Amino acid sequence: MAYTTIISAAELAANLHNSDWVIFDCRFSLADDTAGGKAYRQGHIPGARYADLNRQLSASVKSYTGRHPLPDFTALSRQLGDWGAGNRTQIAAYDDVGGAFAGRLWWLLRAMGHQDVAVLDGGINHWQKQKLPLTTVLPKIIPSHFRCYLDQQQWLSAAQVENALAANNITLIDARTPERFQGLQEPIDPVAGHVPKAVNRPFQLNLDNQGLFLPADQLNTQFQALINGRSPAQVAHMCGSGVTACHNLLAMEIAGLSGSKLYAGSWSEWIVNKNRHVATA
Repeated sequence: MAYTTIISAAELAANLHNSDWVIFDCRFSLADDTAGGKAYRQGHIPGARYADLNRQLSASVKSYTGRHPLPDFTALSRQLGDWGAGNRTQIAAYDDVGGAFAGRLWWLLRAMGHQDVAVLDGGINHWQKQKLPLTTVLPKIIPSHFRCYLDQQQWLSAAQVENALAANNITLIDARTPERFQGLQEPIDPVAGHVPKAVNRPFQLNLDNQGLFLPADQLNTQFQALINGRSPAQVAHMCGSGVTACHNLLAMEIAGLSGSKLYAGSWSEWIVNKNRHVATA
């Protein structure tokens, strides 16, 4: 069985020793970019490799980009092979914040043509609650070859977002907290507010009080109400830098609403151009 959206702790535990599987630890902190690596070394799911948001899952920041530009896909393909992942590998990714960072790897792999990738539902937190094992032992890796089949239709540029909003043929969903969306607080970026005409759905709404994804039917009902009759292909997701937006995209896939896209540069790229309008409240 292939897992393409989320995977339960029990399902992952049953495949820890499956040679056709590769697990990735995607823990990260925007406040301390060394925290994820430290947490990994202190204890991770057996066999997991550490994928760093800044080093492997993003390109270097430029004056015209957002905070987490899309990576060099050739370099990422090579890195995936070095990690032992091939095109027939089932990949599972986890973090400690409900999939906010693991969702980035999930989306990147999907854009690279790899469908068999899933986010661990509940992350390492739920894993530990189930009293499943952790280890400090680094995995023994047998390198593989990962071939990228990149689909550049999976994301939009700022210009494409501007044009689509002007033509009123897109729903742009922002995954940031209401305080940041409304411009009441902005702890990370130099400008507060949101893209005019965007709608707000904090990614945390996709999770229940246990940190697990809501049932597919509930997610479907909520997103259908948000996109108001539009097809998923007319939906784009954004956030601060194109990372947590992937969580909403994943939630729509779980809900059976396939085909939405990522505005990869997101808010931190939008505000680089002073001619782009900003809305508040």
